[in-house]
Amino acid sequence: MTTKAPSGIEPASPGTLESIAYDCVKGIPTQEGHDLDRLGYTLWLWLKHRKDPLETAVHAAGVRFLVPEEEAVERVRQNLTARGISA
Repeated sequence: MTTKAPSGIEPASPGTLESIAYDCVKGIPTQEGHDLDRLGYTLWLWLKHRKDPLETAVHAAGVRFLVPEEEAVERVRQNLTARGISA
């Protein structure tokens, strides 16, 4: 059996929806790091389609926050507003 190193990850270019989504969720306290990955992905989908309110998208991510969910939504909204995106 052989083991290979995992493939490298190439970060998204600054200013793309992917980088904006993941940057907007940084620093929100969660139980595990993968919770932020899941939230970033869900936010990226929300930015791409905007079918539901932001609150619904954050709730649908199923993240285990260490702060109230309302506070997490507000932090995401503030980070989006700082980048010129209305939420």
